[in-house]
Amino acid sequence: MTPLVQLRQATKRFPNGRGGLHTAIRDVDLDIGAGEFVAVVGPTGCGKSTTLSLISGLQPPSAGTVTVGGDQVQGIPGGVGYMFQSDAMLPWRSVLANVAAGPVWRGLGKDEARRRARDWIARVGLDGFENYYMHQLSGGMRKRVALAQTLVNEPSILLMDEPFSALDVQTRALMQQELLRLWAGSGAAVVFVTHDLEEAIVLADRVVVMTASPARVKATFDVRLTRPREVEDLRTTTGFIEIYREIWSSLSAEVDIARKGQTRAA
Repeated sequence: MTPLVQLRQATKRFPNGRGGLHTAIRDVDLDIGAGEFVAVVGPTGCGKSTTLSLISGLQPPSAGTVTVGGDQVQGIPGGVGYMFQSDAMLPWRSVLANVAAGPVWRGLGKDEARRRARDWIARVGLDGFENYYMHQLSGGMRKRVALAQTLVNEPSILLMDEPFSALDVQTRALMQQELLRLWAGSGAAVVFVTHDLEEAIVLADRVVVMTASPARVKATFDVRLTRPREVEDLRTTTGFIEIYREIWSSLSAEVDIARKGQTRAA
């Protein structure tokens, strides 16, 4: 079967502000199937988020190809949902209005958009908070709104760029569990960028390790842990510890390379 998402020799360069070019990612090959949860890890600043930008169509590749559903990406593909590290919500709108906005922009009638929004607000555990505003919500509640805002459009591809990194440890674990619950059975492919290797393992079917900048795919690891998963319980199992050690042996070398590069630059 043709992968839902496919990158071939994907390269992205940006102006570096000094008249030259900075290569963020180079010759990236990556396949992602429908319904697959793939986590991408690598050193800080290596280009993980750039990979999401290419898949989403927000940035075109400088070289190579990116295809979604067998078609080369030229603009934002249909069926893509993007959850950023920072909230992408309008503070002057209520929870209900923020979640309903996507379906309305896609041409759905206002009443149906609000019906779907109420359904997803309830699914993420915020029933009764429809008329609240963003400043009235905790960080974890805002992330639940962001999940509803993204999933209400029923994306076939869900791109997530460190969505839980700003949360405290307990709230983060709750949101990881909530994401697994909402994703299960959806058939959506997830590409999840994170700095947290534990988070990558508890969530993903595969973990992709990127090299220090410019990022390339160094290695891919299958996470053979049964689903459904209990996030907190999983971290203490022998299987989790073994896969963590295996991936860290690959990732740590790239983290060291990046750290030494930053020291020289300083």
